[in-house]
Amino acid sequence: MKKFTRLISLMLVLLMALGMSNVGLANDISGGSANNMVRFGSDGKLKVMHITDSHITSKNADASMWLIGKALDKEQPNVAVVTGDNINAGEGWEKVKEFVDRYMELFESRGIPVAVTFGNHDSETDQFTRDQLLEHYNRFSCSLAKADVQPLSGSGTYYVPVYGSNDNSVKFNLWVFDSNDYDAEGNYSCVQADQVNWYKATSDKIRLANGGQKVYSFAFQHIIVPEIYDVLKKVDHSGAFIYERIYTDGEYYAFDPDSTNYGTLYEEPCCGYENFGQFDAMVEKGDVIAVFSGHEHTNNFAVNNQGIDIVNTGSCRYNGDAYSAQYGYRILEVDENDPSKYTTRVEKWYDMFTWGDVFTLKSAGDDLGFDTALNVTFQGFFQKGWNNFYIAIVEMFTGRRVSYPHSK
Repeated sequence: MKKFTRLISLMLVLLMALGMSNVGLANDISGGSANNMVRFGSDGKLKVMHITDSHITSKNADASMWLIGKALDKEQPNVAVVTGDNINAGEGWEKVKEFVDRYMELFESRGIPVAVTFGNHDSETDQFTRDQLLEHYNRFSCSLAKADVQPLSGSGTYYVPVYGSNDNSVKFNLWVFDSNDYDAEGNYSCVQADQVNWYKATSDKIRLANGGQKVYSFAFQHIIVPEIYDVLKKVDHSGAFIYERIYTDGEYYAFDPDSTNYGTLYEEPCCGYENFGQFDAMVEKGDVIAVFSGHEHTNNFAVNNQGIDIVNTGSCRYNGDAYSAQYGYRILEVDENDPSKYTTRVEKWYDMFTWGDVFTLKSAGDDLGFDTALNVTFQGFFQKGWNNFYIAIVEMFTGRRVSYPHSK
């Protein structure tokens, strides 16, 4: 009887340790605090806002940040993920800190947790490092970012666990990778070998802490994975909506009509020159259902490669012209009861306001809001019309489909 009692006690201790490791492992490695733990909502849904390539400067800061704030108010996401080229480094460290403060206050004031990573322009200066930049972002309690738990390439490669709506079990995960800036030859960089090894080891730890079951995940980074070209169609000529592959001479690619495509490919995907096996590692581990990037400002698309959606989100900046009225953000939603699937939609600035909204802002005395909403709506009417006209003409004369629904 005593042996049986000891056995039961030992089993209870092991079960408790396993349960504690689920939460403890996540808290040790992910950023943030207990006050901004990311959870599924009371409706059992997780809403993620993907924002990228705001490229904040003195010229576009006011309008861009006003639009982002309005988008946050409209969507009220459970968490936002910002994937690089956030603040242009060219105006100096003091100005960058000022803009980071204003940028992060958008999330802080609304109580929205935000996971931040960097692109190739964020630290394009000798005035500060990526580590210093991340430290400044982390002055805000809404920041989920955390300095690397071990020395890794880049700054701030981490993960964010998503807890259940009614308990502290980890139901989903957000991987955040610093895809770095440039390699030694000046080409775009990528997630490096040490980061890939960290991901593989950490994925194994999360699976172990979850009773041997994988935790489905999104991955976010600035620069797209090169495996995007494996699921585009190689053609023998250039043309409308056909693009020369970066780092090649005479290799052209377009959407493959035999694949399931979403969105529109407006420019060539600019992946890193090197490849250290990040995508292959995600296929191997089987936890990532989609990897999201920015970098190409007009590309909003999704294609599937070996069970993982490769997704690009366009820029969110607004420069006061018709062209940038087509920019915006992406929304992702996951159901707690089936986290192996998700839905996504792209929202563009030119669709954000009705004319009634515009003149309500005028009546309220919001001069910045009125000017910004008026411009994106009026200029965007022509930009949207031109985009649709051009797509229709190309499809009519080539017989190729070049644009697909943006919602999935």
